[in-house]
Amino acid sequence: MKFLVSIFLTALLGFTFGLYLPWWSIAIAGFTVSFFLYQKPISAFLSGFLGMFLLWGGLILIRSVSNDDILAHRISLFILKQDSPYLLILVSSFIRGITTGMGALCGSLLRSLRKAVN
Repeated sequence: MKFLVSIFLTALLGFTFGLYLPWWSIAIAGFTVSFFLYQKPISAFLSGFLGMFLLWGGLILIRSVSNDDILAHRISLFILKQDSPYLLILVSSFIRGITTGMGALCGSLLRSLRKAVN
């Protein structure tokens, strides 16, 4: 249950931070959720990764489909050198997921370090 709550809170906080702060603030969202809602490090990483991977993948998929993937086709040709907008969405979501997962992992490890010192 804590895992699902952590996924939801990471996605919610990441979305909110993304509205007002730079893109890398999603790592701060993962860090914050995992620091205050303690989990084992691997669970923290996975919940941070899944929260942002699903959120970003869903948001970008809705945006892309609503305009017939016009921009995604062009960007995928430019970056990936092949016409695959869904691969671009997957790669972009994976990068955001890794970033948030690493932030969540750091939050979990800092919490366990703080617990060990006291």
